[in-house]
Amino acid sequence: MTTTKIIGCLLIVASIALAYFGFTKISDNTAAIKIVNVEINLSDKDEKQKGYLCLGIAALLFAGGVYSLGKK
Repeated sequence: MTTTKIIGCLLIVASIALAYFGFTKISDNTAAIKIVNVEINLSDKDEKQKGYLCLGIAALLFAGGVYSLGKK
C-alpha cells in the first residue's frame, strides 16, 4: 500500500469524524418551544454556523480522500 492510499484512507476517516461532530453540534444547538400556536426558536446561531463549517470541511476532506484513493 502506497502512502497516497494511506493518506486517502486517513482523510476519509477524518471526514467521517468531522461530519459526525458537525451534525451533533448543529442538533445540540437547535431548540424550539411551541406555546399556544406560537413557536419560539431558541438556537445558538454561532454554534450552528460552526457545525455547518465542520460539515463543509468534512466534505472537502472526503473528496480529497476519494481522489487520493482513485489516483494511480
